[in-house]
Amino acid sequence: MELRKRHWDRHGTGGLTFTELGFGAAPLGNLYRAISDEAAQAILNLSWNEGIRYYDTAPLYGFGLSETRLNTLLRSKSRDDFVLSTKVGRLLEVTHPEKRDGFGKWFEVPARREIYDYTYDGVMRSIEFSLERLGVDRIDILYGHDLDVFNHGSQAVLDAKLHEFLEGGHKALVELREQGTISAFGLGVNEWQPAQWIVEHGDPDIILLAGRYTLLEQEALKSFLPMCERRGVGIVIGGPYNSGILATGPRPGAFYNYDPAPQEVLDRVARIEAICSTHNVRMIDAAFQFPLCHPAVLSVIPGGQTVGEMESNLQAAKADIPSDLWRELKSQGLIAEEAPILG
Repeated sequence: MELRKRHWDRHGTGGLTFTELGFGAAPLGNLYRAISDEAAQAILNLSWNEGIRYYDTAPLYGFGLSETRLNTLLRSKSRDDFVLSTKVGRLLEVTHPEKRDGFGKWFEVPARREIYDYTYDGVMRSIEFSLERLGVDRIDILYGHDLDVFNHGSQAVLDAKLHEFLEGGHKALVELREQGTISAFGLGVNEWQPAQWIVEHGDPDIILLAGRYTLLEQEALKSFLPMCERRGVGIVIGGPYNSGILATGPRPGAFYNYDPAPQEVLDRVARIEAICSTHNVRMIDAAFQFPLCHPAVLSVIPGGQTVGEMESNLQAAKADIPSDLWRELKSQGLIAEEAPILG
């Protein structure tokens, strides 16, 4: 069974075609543990051979390592055969190995400091560095990265960064889109609220929303997703398993939103898993397919740091979920009543 695809063409210029399963390349940057170049290439080769044609990365992921590992796969492919996105908003500065950022998160990576820069010049510089690391002639989508409270620490700091982006980086991205250098731009964020602000005040095309529209969370349905649907703004869903718990189940130590899951989340996931079991559905399959029920969603991009994880993602992407499962989850108050479902 081939991977299903979705087409986006907000500007009537031909648009982009996404596989519903995309490749989230953060794990290629040695996220939480180091993997060998050979292991990274095995995962990438499997993804390509199984039909994945949307790849998302960022300078942050392994401080350039993710982009350079993607280079090894993509440089041998026809550029028109895949959709590629990366991110802007951080510049990487060489530093002493003991002073680098990311200890405990990125392993065996170059010694770099992260410098947030959402200005016009900062965004333009970031693109040039990414093009060199990726070894490609063009990038399809550029996302302003991590414009959220989670990364900036307070609403006041975030507000300043949002204005910096709107007055600087956003203008650069509009120019690049108008020139045809890129096909689309938007944000890659962990929170829907700043994304909604940018949609209201700017002209983004696609939002990569991580962890905030999942089988476990649907608050984005209140205002953000309807706004995107009205304006033709596409949604890419990152973190569909909420940092792992929707894949592993509510086992002790399961992760939710990058931290060990609190008891109320463990309890809720246990209820979801029990209903999935009665319908003979893997919870990970339901978690992958749920966001795709929303008409604004273009692709879901779980990470995969092993061949086994990638095979599980592929199985989830090809799964058919009985409509009775969605209806029972709604009747039990486990997904929002207004959430779109299929069937």
